[in-house]
Amino acid sequence: MNKQFEILQQSRKLILKSIENLTIDQLNKIPEGFNNNIVWNVAHLVVTQQLLCYKLSELECLISNDMIERFQKGTFPKNPILEDEFLEIKKLFLELPKRLEEDYKKQMFKKYFTYKTSVNITLNSIEDGIAFNAYHEGIHLGIILQLLKFI
Repeated sequence: MNKQFEILQQSRKLILKSIENLTIDQLNKIPEGFNNNIVWNVAHLVVTQQLLCYKLSELECLISNDMIERFQKGTFPKNPILEDEFLEIKKLFLELPKRLEEDYKKQMFKKYFTYKTSVNITLNSIEDGIAFNAYHEGIHLGIILQLLKFI
């Protein structure tokens, strides 16, 4: 599992590095042909990791219900994100993978609801959730890189 946590942390550092020179307006821009923006994708990754790992394990998510409602699967940006909110999202984006690793090592994930993903993969354990999350993060890294081409 150590490799899974390393992949998650490195992936998130790569995403932040690829967007570090963008303004908040650029991060909020929804290019023609897209239905979301870079800031939504970053926040969506925070939310999805929490849902796949904590919620499906019957543990309390480490983010607000408001954040979940705004950035979970099936949502779209409604209003631009302000600079201070994006700073908080970035903080969670970097800190929550470390917390996940700590909680996993403490063996906090005792239960796991079976969940069939939108790509027809059934998750049966926290290990499945963590592995699938890495796949999901890769998809959104690709989307972010596409969005960068149009900003």
